[in-house]
Amino acid sequence: MGFELKILGANSAKPAYNRNQTSQLLTVQNELFLIDCGEGTQLQLGHYKTKISRIRHIFISHLHGDHFFGLIGLISTMHLQRRTTDLNLYGPPGLGEIITMQLKVSGTVLSYPLHFNEINPQKPSCVFENDKITIQTIPLIHRIPCVGFLFREKPKPHRIIKEKIQKEFSLLDMVALKNGEDIKGENGDIIYKNGDFTLPPKKSRSYAYCSDTRYHEGIVDQIKGVDLLYHEATFLSDREQRATETFHATAQQAALIAKKAEVGKLLIGHYSSRYKDITPFQTEAQQVFENTILAIEGETIYIED
Repeated sequence: MGFELKILGANSAKPAYNRNQTSQLLTVQNELFLIDCGEGTQLQLGHYKTKISRIRHIFISHLHGDHFFGLIGLISTMHLQRRTTDLNLYGPPGLGEIITMQLKVSGTVLSYPLHFNEINPQKPSCVFENDKITIQTIPLIHRIPCVGFLFREKPKPHRIIKEKIQKEFSLLDMVALKNGEDIKGENGDIIYKNGDFTLPPKKSRSYAYCSDTRYHEGIVDQIKGVDLLYHEATFLSDREQRATETFHATAQQAALIAKKAEVGKLLIGHYSSRYKDITPFQTEAQQVFENTILAIEGETIYIED
C-alpha cells in the first residue's frame, strides 16, 4: 500500500516565484493527512486533483500565517460542498479559538462536525493512532510554540504464501501465521512452522516533518533512522546569523541534522523569498548529506516498503 508525500507549497513568509506557502499532503495506505495549510492550499489541492472530501485529519505546526492562513478557506469550501463526515484539526493552543471566531463572525454553521485537538508544544506526544499508523509531535525551537510531526507505520503482518496454505488450516491458524506464530496442536507441539508458510513482513515506513525551527540537535534521537526527513532550510549558510535571529535554519544545518539522525533521505524547503533560484540549497546540503532533494511543488516523493 502507498506511502507518498505530495508537495503543495514550499515557500516561507509569502508566495514568490510561483512558490506557494507551506503545505504537504501525506498519503498512508489510502488515508490522507494534510500537513500545514498556507494560503492557497485549497487551490493547490484542486490543481493536483485531490478530493478534499477524503481529507479527515489536518495537522498545523504553529500559528504563523504562512502555515495556516489557508485553513479557514478550506474548511469553508468543505462546508459549501455539503460535507457531512468529521474533520479533525490538530494544532497548538489558539487554533480552535481563531477558527471558531472566524466561523462565528461570518455566521457559518458547518454542515459537518469539526473537532479541535490541542497539542502540547513542549513535549513529544502521540496525537493520532489507528491500526496502521501513529503520529507523534516533535517539539521545535521557533519564535512561537511550534511542533513537527513524526509519522510511523505500525508493524505489518507476515505475508502468507498462498500456494503453500493447507486445506485444513482454520481461520485461527491463518491469524497465527500472519502474527508470526507457529501453528500448534492441542498438546502444544508445533505442527507447522511459520517460516515454511510466510514471508517476512514488509517494511514499516516513516516520515518526519520538521517545520520552522532553529538548528536543534535535541530532535535527533526522536527522528533517528526515519526513511524521509523534511527539515526547513530558509536560508543558505552565508546568512546563518540571520537564520539564528529569526529562529530558522540553513540548508547546511538541515543536512547536519539529517546526517546525525542517520535518515534515509532529506527533503528541504521553506525557502526565503529572497531566493529566486533554489538550486544552491541542494548543492549546499549535499556537501554534508548527499541524499538531499528539494521540495518542489507538484512533485511526489514515494517511500517504498
